[in-house]
Amino acid sequence: MKRNYAVAAVLLAAIACTTVHARTPADVNGERIVNADKEPGNWMSHGRTYDEQRFSPLGKVHAGNVDKLGLAWTHKLDIDRGVEATAIVVDGVMYTTGAASIVYALDARTGKLLWKYDPKIAIEAMGQGCCDIINRGVAVWKGKVYLGAFDGRLIALDARTGKVAWEVDTVLDHKKSYTISGAPRIVKGKVLIGNGGAEYGVRGYVTAYDADSGKQAWRFFTVPGDPKDPAENKAMEIALKTWHGNNWVKWGGGGTAWDSMAYDPELNQLYIGVGNGSPWNYNFRSEGKGDNLFLSSIVAINPDNGEYIWHYQTTPGDRWDYTATQHMILADLDIKGRKRKVIMQAPKNGFFYVIDRATGELLSAEKFVPINWATHVDMATGRPVLTPDADYLDGKGAKVILPSFLGAHSWQPMSFNPKTGYVYLPAQESVAQLEAQKEPLFIPHKSVVNIGVEVPDLPEDTKIVKQIRSAWKGRLIAWDPVAQKAAWTQEYESAWNGGTLSTAGNLVFQGTADGRAVAYAADTGKKLWEAKVNSGAMAAPVTYEVNGEQYVTFMVGWGGVFPLLTGALSYKVQADARVVTFKLGASGKLPPPKLIAASLPPLQPLNAAPEQLKTARTMFNGFCASCHGLNAASGGVLPDLRYMTSKTHGMFAAIVSGARINRGMPAFSSILKPEDMELIRQYVIKRSHDLDAELKQPAP
Repeated sequence: MKRNYAVAAVLLAAIACTTVHARTPADVNGERIVNADKEPGNWMSHGRTYDEQRFSPLGKVHAGNVDKLGLAWTHKLDIDRGVEATAIVVDGVMYTTGAASIVYALDARTGKLLWKYDPKIAIEAMGQGCCDIINRGVAVWKGKVYLGAFDGRLIALDARTGKVAWEVDTVLDHKKSYTISGAPRIVKGKVLIGNGGAEYGVRGYVTAYDADSGKQAWRFFTVPGDPKDPAENKAMEIALKTWHGNNWVKWGGGGTAWDSMAYDPELNQLYIGVGNGSPWNYNFRSEGKGDNLFLSSIVAINPDNGEYIWHYQTTPGDRWDYTATQHMILADLDIKGRKRKVIMQAPKNGFFYVIDRATGELLSAEKFVPINWATHVDMATGRPVLTPDADYLDGKGAKVILPSFLGAHSWQPMSFNPKTGYVYLPAQESVAQLEAQKEPLFIPHKSVVNIGVEVPDLPEDTKIVKQIRSAWKGRLIAWDPVAQKAAWTQEYESAWNGGTLSTAGNLVFQGTADGRAVAYAADTGKKLWEAKVNSGAMAAPVTYEVNGEQYVTFMVGWGGVFPLLTGALSYKVQADARVVTFKLGASGKLPPPKLIAASLPPLQPLNAAPEQLKTARTMFNGFCASCHGLNAASGGVLPDLRYMTSKTHGMFAAIVSGARINRGMPAFSSILKPEDMELIRQYVIKRSHDLDAELKQPAP
């Protein structure tokens, strides 16, 4: 459909004339971001401010009247998949993203679409990356909107029209599955972006591009390259000494910086969070030796030239996928009678870290959920003290790991309220088993992860699965980073709840996995308001003001790795993707929620023998579960294959071979034989029979 750019321009101009700042759309620069508190009605960068505190000084909506919030407007997004974006709001215009990296510019008062940009990600590329086709939002700067697209492009758009100003390819090697899911950041006229793909065998890096032209300014690698080649810089010389052998070259090394960054303008230090190794198996990756810098580390670099300043590694020699890509917050705290400039992070590994952001000195580290891989962090060395309980590389078989590879805290942003002094942390308890592969199994396919580890399958027994699910809990923690303990908590039945927003109105807002928007008193944790939003709300909400009215926006849409992979452990809600915005006194209504299929089609004949089905189950969980759920039990986002019709069964081999590649289904014909495909289909039939028997059982 042809875009009407003239109409879009008129609409944007009209909005600008009715707001405080009648200026070019998205006319944001470093000075405005540094002085963001002088414009509390805007949300101009990913964490609102460079320190990523996600605290709003707005207080018209407060603990005394938040129960009067009602639906102001909603805007339906194009694709019902995971929504993880933080919306940007500047001078009455909202810029946000949905699945497949589609960008939307909306009237922040009404939700009216001003323009839309679809980067047209190649459908076949959508199955070649981790954790759904999500996007965590855009950045804005001097009249442009910057998008990191799933296929690895960095794209600058005209903020008035949505037209492409420039685009660059950030991918180092197109033979490997590099992706982008994180939001860009802009510092001193440079657009900063990292990449994803560690499980698929890539080498991590962060790149800076000139915001005006797209010209590359510098690139900071997070792990070393081939040791036969000269190290790129001082940082890689330091890192190379902590790796052994050269197996990681084939496996990629990992260390992708796929999400968090923060910036201190005073110190002129950029902080990046670095991810897990490739493969996870430390023995394959580095002969079981060395810290493997800069995996699972916070790294401070000079944003002018990309030079290394300092690092702190949260999980040396990481073998559990305990990334340090989780949200980082900068704050000034009084610690032991001294004002300290700190950086705070609660990564996957379950410790809450407070670090001097000028020097990298560890100030404190305490557990915020139960864990079993380490007893504590040694403050003399800054290193975790490991236990044998979670060492699955000791040759003694599978080990139960707490937290799981999905972490005690994942990408969902936390927030810091300087009035209460608390960090509002979306935490979770999770558990999994890991077992080392006996021999390296490397499958060179863009849609197959290579981690060197067996993740034992979930049991098929529904009762046991329910018991396991009960061990996966969500929790909102008001964490005191000075005392290093919880001030209050709120418990959830499900993991994978949303990021948080705190405000001067003594409020904490959070979305939930079971489809609610909730507000709590920031000081006590008392629940003050909730509203249904019909789908899982994972992204962190934002608040802004237009024409004297305060709004609160939730980006809603269930998806991501938890519901796609874990299926039966996930809270099963439909992926109804939309922007949902509230204000005081509004009375709008959401459309009714979509219903998930409840009745099975006629069952297909099951012809495979029990021993064949065991093999088929292993194949399904190896090739299909990352999208359709372990044991063919979907989490409600992508099709639940147990409900396949006879027509789809008839097309099964063709679909697996690539007949629906234009709908995002990868082609596996290069690694699966026709008899393998039929065996997998037989397993799906078996699981349909299992479900049918379960549905026929009388209710307890």
